[in-house]
Amino acid sequence: MKKILSFFLLTVVVSACGSGSNLTREKLYPEMYDEKPVTLLVMPPINNTTKVEAKEYLYTSISRPLAEAGYYVISPRLSMDVLRQESAYDAELFFDAPLKKFHDFFGADAVIFSVIDRWAKEGVGINTKIRYVIRSAKTDQVLFDRSCDLFLDLSVNSGSNDKSVLSALIDLTATLLNTALTDNIEAARKANYYIFRDLPVGKYDDLYMKDMDMEADPKDIRKTVK
Repeated sequence: MKKILSFFLLTVVVSACGSGSNLTREKLYPEMYDEKPVTLLVMPPINNTTKVEAKEYLYTSISRPLAEAGYYVISPRLSMDVLRQESAYDAELFFDAPLKKFHDFFGADAVIFSVIDRWAKEGVGINTKIRYVIRSAKTDQVLFDRSCDLFLDLSVNSGSNDKSVLSALIDLTATLLNTALTDNIEAARKANYYIFRDLPVGKYDDLYMKDMDMEADPKDIRKTVK
């Protein structure tokens, strides 16, 4: 009986170890390693919400995490002016369209699309849902596709053990002040962090083409953060 039980446990362990349940960057985004994009063009966000300002909040926050990941990002200010002149400001028109013109005009290897599906204050926080899609400007192939459902909790707890009404009012006042002072851009930065932290790094990072086996989060993630 002991031999049977031992064999059963060994089988379970071996099966678990060999299941390959851990996601890696290469498994999730093999096309990024195949195409090796260097220069990225960031398109204006596609805003599916009623919060008009969300488009600007997100657009101003996209370039930095991409540059920090080792990519050359074409200046958003420069590209915005050109896109407007060429009547290409509406990213919706190019989301599923051929992108070769962006490679020819800007020298971009890939184009970054962002889609805002939710951006609203809820209770004592900001609730956002953002999706990023990176498409090749050479082959039109999707290289990266990921979304983040994020709630930025702005509540404040004084940490006091006092359960009085006064203590509750102090916490409530601090929460309201924190909510009023916190820029919406912080919600965008947090979402960008969680979306891009598993992005295969670019040519200008020391881990370029060496991060294939690094563990990654699921493709679509949900987070509540302070």
